Amino acid sequence: MINAEKIFGCDKALIGMVHVPALPGTPNHHQSMEAILKHCVNEARQLAEAGFDAVLIENMHDVPYLRGTVGPEITAAMTLIGQAVRRVVECPLGVQILAGANRQALAVAHTIGAEFIRAEGFVFAAVADEGLMMEADAGPLLRYRKAIGAENVRILADLKKKHCSHAITGDLDVGEFAKAAEFFGADGVIVTGLATGQAIRIDDLGCARVATRLPLLVGSGVTPDSVPDLFAYADALIVGSWLKREGAWRNPIDPERARQLVGAANGVRAAAH
Repeated sequence: MINAEKIFGCDKALIGMVHVPALPGTPNHHQSMEAILKHCVNEARQLAEAGFDAVLIENMHDVPYLRGTVGPEITAAMTLIGQAVRRVVECPLGVQILAGANRQALAVAHTIGAEFIRAEGFVFAAVADEGLMMEADAGPLLRYRKAIGAENVRILADLKKKHCSHAITGDLDVGEFAKAAEFFGADGVIVTGLATGQAIRIDDLGCARVATRLPLLVGSGVTPDSVPDLFAYADALIVGSWLKREGAWRNPIDPERARQLVGAANGVRAAAH
């Protein structure tokens, strides 16, 4: 079974988010592709230079999101952005395309030589703010990965996707989600809070850790103060909000905040060694 070091190049990894500006065809799109590329390359470079272990590109500004798919214009734009980012960072690179457009993300990742994708809706069903996500994506996604020869792209699956109601699976805790994701072939699992930027419940993280041998990630609400407690269970932390100015994901990266996060992660790693 793969471990976190094989995906991110180290244990206790810190993954920085690049929130791609609104892409062509989405309601908030207003920048040229040249400006979007410049923005993404600049943020990826800042994260790498600050000492983040991996970078994840995501079309966060494309609200409101489509459910489970996107148009070819988004796939094409994310491929172009991914290629540009790949040229300036040597660290592992990931792709996420919202909401739950996992096959498109996999195609982009395979094309640009990225190491992983973040996948929503991998197991079970949920009621998202985009609507009912009624079919688990594991079966079609893994068959698609096999068909295009992209087995080298790792799939990191969100458990109990944020911005969702999970009443229809209310009899299952996050540990059961983690077991199902492992059984269905995920390469790693992600625990989040209820929404972007919200802290997770540490009990959920511990429950997932006991339930699976897969690499375990935290996907929201990470701060320098929480890093030691989260790394007690997690193999990697994804950060997209706190490292921005005023801790708001819509803002540009704050270099000092980025350095604080890296410092916190380095402190945990130094203590462990």
